[in-house]
Amino acid sequence: MSDTPTLPDRLSSDPTSPFYNEELLKRGVGIRFKGQEKTNVEEYCVSEGWVRVSMGKSVDRKGRPLTLKLTGPVEPYLHEETPGG
Repeated sequence: MSDTPTLPDRLSSDPTSPFYNEELLKRGVGIRFKGQEKTNVEEYCVSEGWVRVSMGKSVDRKGRPLTLKLTGPVEPYLHEETPGG
């Protein structure tokens, strides 16, 4: 348990964002929003209580996914790694 890093208050999957952390994203960060698992979260902030979720396959003119900001309780966690791969 001492090997698990603490998750940041804010994390983004956009490489141009100052809140991007490639190491954590490779390990696999899951999000529980209002008690439900969300798989389309692009960015979250625990202290402010919001997530940005992608809206399907829609993208803006720069090729980034269009997002919708939802407010509510956010619970980030690391996905469990199975031994042996």
